Amino acid sequence: MNEPILIYGATGYTGRLIATHARERGLDLVVAGRSRERVGALATALGVPGRVFGLQHPEEVLDGLGGVAGVLNVAGPFRDTAEVLMRASIRSGVHYLDTTAELSIYAMAESLGADAERAGVMVMSGVGWDVVPTDSLAVHTADRVANPERIAIALRITGGFSRGSLASAAGIGDLGALVRDAGQLVRLPAPETRRFDLGHGEEEYALAPMGDLITAQRSTGIANIRVYLHTDAGFPADDSDMDGPTPEERAQGRYQALAEVTGRDGEIARSMISTPTGYTFTQRSSVEIARRVAAGDYVAGFQSPASAYGSLAASIAGSRITDL
Repeated sequence: MNEPILIYGATGYTGRLIATHARERGLDLVVAGRSRERVGALATALGVPGRVFGLQHPEEVLDGLGGVAGVLNVAGPFRDTAEVLMRASIRSGVHYLDTTAELSIYAMAESLGADAERAGVMVMSGVGWDVVPTDSLAVHTADRVANPERIAIALRITGGFSRGSLASAAGIGDLGALVRDAGQLVRLPAPETRRFDLGHGEEEYALAPMGDLITAQRSTGIANIRVYLHTDAGFPADDSDMDGPTPEERAQGRYQALAEVTGRDGEIARSMISTPTGYTFTQRSSVEIARRVAAGDYVAGFQSPASAYGSLAASIAGSRITDL
């Protein structure tokens, strides 16, 4: 019998969606978080075990991770939760997954890759819409070009956000116009925009310091990366009355991403992926990766979704890749 996956932060908006979907898929799971009342209520509703522990005391975290195959961290902002759970997971011989969009967390996961490999466990940030679709898309598009040298990724997102997503996003803009040039993360002196057409006419996209700056290099080997973002939703300053999008809102519209890869000889290939909206895709992709980990399907060390699982995104229900 496989050991369960522990979902930390399961009582938040994204956590409840993922835990419910995991239960529907038959995944053996444990729900966990800091609130005894909320964890108990969710565990009872889903008919699964619950564990209550905070992250201030390392030994308490180690106890909380006992007897599980992996931890799926959905407790944002991840700058407050990821490092302690990553380190405890590696120390415990437990795989670590999370749904972050925070670049610093990808960098941290990468820095712990050698420790994870020695421990025989996988550390993978970005098992949701950030960055599963774009990571698979990057590999797919790079494979269409001889000697790929540069990649630009454009993300088009719609709809509302949960409290945790807003808290995680709060620090992203502070990083400025980050790009990867010749393998190094570089901050440009001024913002940069480009125009892309992802099926809605040409629109302006701004540079964004997303996790693809790290994962696309891990999965493709390309050392020059730019990521651009366009959103029609914006980020409200006051989210005190927000929980997250309703089921009806999650069912409306689609998310798109485009990858443009340039080869050494100037050859250019473009491909696009269209998926369900972010929270729906994240439910499906994170549970699928957790299911694989629980079944013993993993690659030790720091991995991106595509470096471990190839064209995973195309297998997620409602997703498709198109060559342009």
